[in-house]
Amino acid sequence: MTYHAPVTEMQFLLGPVLGAEKLAETERFAEATAEMVEAILTEAAKLSEEVLAPLNRPGDLHPPKLENGVVRTSPGYADGYRAIAEGGWVGISADPTHGGMGLPMILTTCVGEMLASSCLSLSLNPLMTQGQIEALEHHASAQLKETYLPKLISGEWTGTMNLTEPQAGSDVGALRSKAVPNDDGSWAVSGQKIYISWGDHDMAENVCHLVLARTPDGVPGTKGISLFLVPKFIPDADGNPGKANTLSVVSLEHKMGLHGSPTAVMAYENATGFMVGNEFGGMAAMFTMMNNARLGVGVQGLSQAEAATQKALAYALERKQGRTPVEGAGTILDHADVRRMLMTMKALTAVSRAICLDTAFSHDMAAALEGDEAAQWKARGALLTPIAKAFGTDTGCQVAEMGVQVHGGMGFIEETGAAQFYRDVRVTTIYEGTNGIQAMDLVGRKLMDGGVAARAVLAEIADETGAAKTALSDALDWMLGAEMNDRFAGAAPFLRAFALTLGGHYLLKGAEVSGDATRRALADFYIARLLPEVTGLCQAAMSGAEGLYALDADALAS
Repeated sequence: MTYHAPVTEMQFLLGPVLGAEKLAETERFAEATAEMVEAILTEAAKLSEEVLAPLNRPGDLHPPKLENGVVRTSPGYADGYRAIAEGGWVGISADPTHGGMGLPMILTTCVGEMLASSCLSLSLNPLMTQGQIEALEHHASAQLKETYLPKLISGEWTGTMNLTEPQAGSDVGALRSKAVPNDDGSWAVSGQKIYISWGDHDMAENVCHLVLARTPDGVPGTKGISLFLVPKFIPDADGNPGKANTLSVVSLEHKMGLHGSPTAVMAYENATGFMVGNEFGGMAAMFTMMNNARLGVGVQGLSQAEAATQKALAYALERKQGRTPVEGAGTILDHADVRRMLMTMKALTAVSRAICLDTAFSHDMAAALEGDEAAQWKARGALLTPIAKAFGTDTGCQVAEMGVQVHGGMGFIEETGAAQFYRDVRVTTIYEGTNGIQAMDLVGRKLMDGGVAARAVLAEIADETGAAKTALSDALDWMLGAEMNDRFAGAAPFLRAFALTLGGHYLLKGAEVSGDATRRALADFYIARLLPEVTGLCQAAMSGAEGLYALDADALAS
């Protein structure tokens, strides 16, 4: 199967459905004209289809190796990464002051989908760097910005995020890594971090780690945490990689998927680090990176849904099995159940893309405007971010699993490649905040405004979504009046209900503004077959926590 980037679909969403052409009317994004958008998407598609897609399978079969303290990457990855860096794709949304393109996040999102659809393992590298760039742009000192941002934006150096420790996963406040001040203003950072994506490699001159650690005066919990930039090689007076820092890769994890992406256990032994932002402001600085990364991970889920759908459809168009009930090519595509799966895959992928791009568009509008209008867009983007992350990655898993099913027995055979999409995408529901945490964030922190942002989004949803919109509105009212643990008990179904209802809105609008029979047929399928789930999901969301605790630990184990 050859991956084909869905450029036309992206342009349709950015234009008639979302109205992202408004960005070009702002001073900040005046260069994001329709012509510029088309040029960017066309070039990214060419890179993805011709350079990166051929690397996907080799990376799965030949994962990176740790040799003499250095991680040697999968065959062809260095050339693929060089093409990404030299094309300027790492810094597409970065500040032009330090060499970035300064383009909207919607374009980074589209490009990110294409890179990830073609080779998810490799695309994770620039995604991590982009998150680090944003964190440094917002929180680092002028000196750190001057030293690190040009190198990160150019792709000469790459970035990582170091949060997790063996005893501190979702509970980041339990971390034990320490940082003590040095006489020269730097810090000595010590500790061990796990699950560090692209913690080391041989594709760039330097690897720069953002590390959460506790200073001597740091109180327990997240309020005592600070953020440090710890490079593999300490820059010399000219800003070039100098002395090796006292950090090391302990080991690489053996994983279910994403084999081409080295996931490292990192050890820091009085490693030289530089504080990013204020002391004890580590979580605020890291959340700047994480919010960027959470949308990016949602896009990773979307990317595998798109790739799995393309592969399943190509197989269904060729595979003949049994007598088909309708006139056609006589392939399995003509069987009703295969059609059901492929239509579901196509619809969920389209909805996931629309949510991710709408989220990026909201963040862009917030950055481009000022005052109350900017605040409203910011709140909208914040509300949509956990939905984009959770629904995008859930969709990636669901669609990739369906892709295996469409292939039948051949889907279980690794040589076909259908299983790789599922193995690769499965972790996306876990990292950058599990989807359960995203749902809890939606019904917790994101409703602290009394539901203002949520109601504003609900007001946009087409009335044609009918019972789904009504049920979601009722569930929102219930959430706002419920105790927090009761909210948490129904958070996951509430998030999915919100996403599915948004999906009906996007598909209906697309069908309406295009007048296209294909879009209308997909919207009708979605409204009839998938949107009815919302009513049941909302009932579950309002069930409260009591039933979850009806069985004690002993009863569960019996």
